[in-house]
Amino acid sequence: MFFARICLFLLSIGVASKAALAKLDFEDHAFPEFVTSARALAMGNAYINKADDSWAAFYNPAGLGSVRKAQFHLFNAHMEASSGLLDVIGKGPAYKVPGNWMDSFDMEDFREKLSENQGTLTHSRFNIFPNITVRGLTLGYMFSQRNRAIVNDDVDNNFEVAERQDQGPVMSLTASLFGGVFKIGATAIYLTRRDLYKSFDSADPTVIYYSDYKKGSGLQVTAAAKLTLPIALLPTFSAVLRNSTNNAFESETMGGAPDRIKQTVDVGFSLTPQIGNRTRIHFETNLKDASDSYETSFKRRIAAGVELDFNRRIFLRGGFGDGWGSGGIGVRNDQFILDLTTYAVDRSLEGFREEEDRRWVSSLSMGF
Repeated sequence: MFFARICLFLLSIGVASKAALAKLDFEDHAFPEFVTSARALAMGNAYINKADDSWAAFYNPAGLGSVRKAQFHLFNAHMEASSGLLDVIGKGPAYKVPGNWMDSFDMEDFREKLSENQGTLTHSRFNIFPNITVRGLTLGYMFSQRNRAIVNDDVDNNFEVAERQDQGPVMSLTASLFGGVFKIGATAIYLTRRDLYKSFDSADPTVIYYSDYKKGSGLQVTAAAKLTLPIALLPTFSAVLRNSTNNAFESETMGGAPDRIKQTVDVGFSLTPQIGNRTRIHFETNLKDASDSYETSFKRRIAAGVELDFNRRIFLRGGFGDGWGSGGIGVRNDQFILDLTTYAVDRSLEGFREEEDRRWVSSLSMGF
């Protein structure tokens, strides 16, 4: 009996210690790109075949061989917020919303707001990617900031935060072979990453120390290949290898270097039938992390999407990714691109379609 009680006591300590660890992550198994595209997210993030713009640098650099016109995006911003975040900052008079949004970047102020909304997961992301893109080449600079937080409504009642900041210069090159039927490409990013994962008692003041952050830099190379058969429906096959050189981050003090980015392979298949003189439809399916480096359910790594294109000016999109539906619209001309999207991820660690985290995205690009 005494031995059983000792075992039970040790087990309870182990469970409590595990619960104290931050459980938030950034769903890299289904969304491995450093900079995401609202267009891609509307299609369930099934985009490695369709990528034919500057975002190909992150989804499939071989897709740069399909760029039609030179693009110089001086302003290129992507902003998103989860339904949970909008619920928290949207409470009260409208004039307080901007101040509430600013409070979401101060963890102490935000802890107090989340304590009144226990169990509500908040997520925000802001990307910018000014770049110059021509057929076969992209040069630019990326910056991405992601924040997640929650006050758990369980016994531990912890306040958990997760933050990731990525930035660095970007260069992509593509070569077309056999008249463009087969394309190969690579993207090199000298990436500086800063990560934070921490859990606090929700009743205590939130204090984040310099040493709580992990920060490091290193070269990240994405290699890809794309095959498009020159027959009806344009069947296309792609493969993308992320962190192809398997590089680790070099520490920049703080709390040490971030974890090595896992080497993963994404594969895709698509069909693009012409359904009118100026209208086409694109169907695509991808398998993210085909090598299962993140040990995630196969169902959560399947992505599928469709895009209806009217004269390359107006786009309607729908998709399925990480177990949930997505959709959006897009409008563009030679100087302006606007995309509005909604998508979702699964909050559960091991399940499938158990807890939906719905997100809302707006993306605006301007240039010439």
